[in-house]
Amino acid sequence: MGEARTIRKQEVAVLRHAIAAGITLIDTAEMYGDGGAEEVLGEALRGTGGERDRLFIVSKLYPWNASRHDTKVACERSLKRLGTDRIDLYLLHWRGEHSLADTVSAFEELKHDGKIRHWGVSNFDTDDMRELYAVTDGSNCATNQVYYNLARRWPEASLLPWQRERGISTMAYSPLDQGKLINRPSLASIAARLGVTPSQVALAWLMHEKDVVAIPKSSRIEGVDEILGARRVKLDVADIALLNKAFPPPKSNASMETT
Repeated sequence: MGEARTIRKQEVAVLRHAIAAGITLIDTAEMYGDGGAEEVLGEALRGTGGERDRLFIVSKLYPWNASRHDTKVACERSLKRLGTDRIDLYLLHWRGEHSLADTVSAFEELKHDGKIRHWGVSNFDTDDMRELYAVTDGSNCATNQVYYNLARRWPEASLLPWQRERGISTMAYSPLDQGKLINRPSLASIAARLGVTPSQVALAWLMHEKDVVAIPKSSRIEGVDEILGARRVKLDVADIALLNKAFPPPKSNASMETT
């Protein structure tokens, strides 16, 4: 969102519909629309009355802004665009040239000052997470946002087990593999039997693990309603077995994938 002002009213309306319908977590980043997505969300929030306290807002930091000083400056810009006094979860979008120690130090200062509630990372593999955990306060990382869906199960090889041992949640971006999953016959057959859509089955599969958060994107009200419907889909053991057969778990040496 936020890339074209000509459809901004539509995007704001979609977000307000999502919030009114019960969605509480909204993910954005300073990269999306060069800050435009944060502005769209900020405008949507201004029309929702007291809903801000019910919402969990996630935003992400460019790696070239991740120095100890510039992290705090970038956060202030995001706060201004969002029109809020705090970001619930602030992520390093991917690794860059700045040291993890400096970025973590800045995150901790922002948390101390009440500008953010939690911090985390995105696009980190297991080795990256081990390195992060070794720096001062690195163990305060709340989550890692990665490319994860039925067709891209690489995090299950080592990343998810490593994070689960340390209580770090996983946020799954592109949970529908950029739309490619919805045409897979195995999903269609389960969806038809359950009376739901293939997208809802793919999202339900991710959400059946309590420490995995799926963040699908939609800029249409109909798409938001479809996303919300995934919460009601209950997959049984047989369904999971069928999906494992169609989308086999990764081998132990699976490497990180990104979009």
